Amino acid sequence: MKKTIDEHAERFSEAASTYDDEQDSEPYRMCAQQVVNHAASTSCDTVLDIGTGTGAIAFELTSAADRVIGRDISTGMLDQARMKADIENIENISFAEGRFRDPNVDSDITVDIVTSNFAMHHLSDDEKCNAITVISALEPDRFILGDVMLFGAANPDESFYDPSVDDPATVGILVDALTDAGFVISEVEFVHEQVGVLVAEQ
Repeated sequence: MKKTIDEHAERFSEAASTYDDEQDSEPYRMCAQQVVNHAASTSCDTVLDIGTGTGAIAFELTSAADRVIGRDISTGMLDQARMKADIENIENISFAEGRFRDPNVDSDITVDIVTSNFAMHHLSDDEKCNAITVISALEPDRFILGDVMLFGAANPDESFYDPSVDDPATVGILVDALTDAGFVISEVEFVHEQVGVLVAEQ
């Protein structure tokens, strides 16, 4: 990881108030929509959204899921998410601090689906593998990962990541990490040469 967790948290807290307005690229929107579509949550499901940010994915899932839990490292992002939940009066969603390797979910909560969009690429490859192992231990039915991921050679000039702070993995590394953790890959969605969605099931 090119920055510490605290450094990433501070960076995103500083950007929180304008973050939603800045996520306007077509590949980002397509990726987010695919994550929501593949989550396919029902009224029986509890969904955990890791790296939830201001809750863009989490809010989309509230209409179908029984409960949505958002976790993020940035207090600024979480404040924005809570404010949106209050304004929209959405009651089946909650937000708290948490991270990939410590999602901060009570042991008595059964997590049926885990989602994450444009967050895991901030971790190093080893940290991604550790995070996927932690997610697998929650025993969800599905894990849907939308992210910056490399289908071909890395291009540092591409707008989807900043090599000074981001560390995207190849699709192959992510697939191997998921299968090593006990997942079965059911979908690999190509969105852009450097953006994709992986659907993994247990």
